Amino acid sequence: MTAGKKINTTENRSVLHQGLRMPKDEQLTAGDQNVTKDVHEVLDRIKGFSDKVRSGEFKGHSGKALKNIVAIGIGGSYLGPEFVYEALRLEPKCHEASNGRTLRFLANVDPNDFHRATQGLDVEETLFVIISKTFTTAETMLNSRSCRSHILEHYKKVSPDASESDVLAKHLCAVSTNLKLTKEFGIMDENVFGFWEWVGGRFSVSSAVGVLPLSLFFGFENVNEFLQGMHHMDKNYQSEKDFTKNLPVLLGLIGFFNT
Repeated sequence: MTAGKKINTTENRSVLHQGLRMPKDEQLTAGDQNVTKDVHEVLDRIKGFSDKVRSGEFKGHSGKALKNIVAIGIGGSYLGPEFVYEALRLEPKCHEASNGRTLRFLANVDPNDFHRATQGLDVEETLFVIISKTFTTAETMLNSRSCRSHILEHYKKVSPDASESDVLAKHLCAVSTNLKLTKEFGIMDENVFGFWEWVGGRFSVSSAVGVLPLSLFFGFENVNEFLQGMHHMDKNYQSEKDFTKNLPVLLGLIGFFNT
């Protein structure tokens, strides 16, 4: 796995998610692809965007700061980020950094889930993050269209002369690789953050799938510490030959035992 060999035999792909949390001065390659360089280009863009949102430089259409985040996804594009949110939200530094902010997740296509995710949130203070690699996932796009309509209906009441494109550009961003469809949906290219075919859904939390919504809420520096912790576990896995001290191996064995 760490050598970039194609151990995902069903899809004939390398399994490179450890590269998502490697520091810049380490290098992971697969064929002619410099994985570490590609990853840090996206991380740098996420840092820039999340810093702008959190500082108030990037505002909603009416000029209000965006303090609410609604992350829309399903399966691996939702479960990992929500798990980390629950794990870190009371950690002292993360709790302080997220003070006054709200992060909610929308995955279920039951209309009640849409209302639960948006209830009590001022549209003018809310940024919606659409997480779909292809931007065609049926459940995610259904919820995304509901959120898009929710934004536009609000602004038709309070700012009827505002153009739809201007409004959507200030309240939508995405984690996707399909720039054609994200643009058609109303999202500016610079607010779309990509990831790669070698990122499996259940391992995607350390890609933009998790890093973008979590950075918007906790701040990039705190999320980067989380990535460093994951890298520390990767190194422990690779270097610790004594399995009684190899934490990822022990975790795997405990999971097998419990099953």
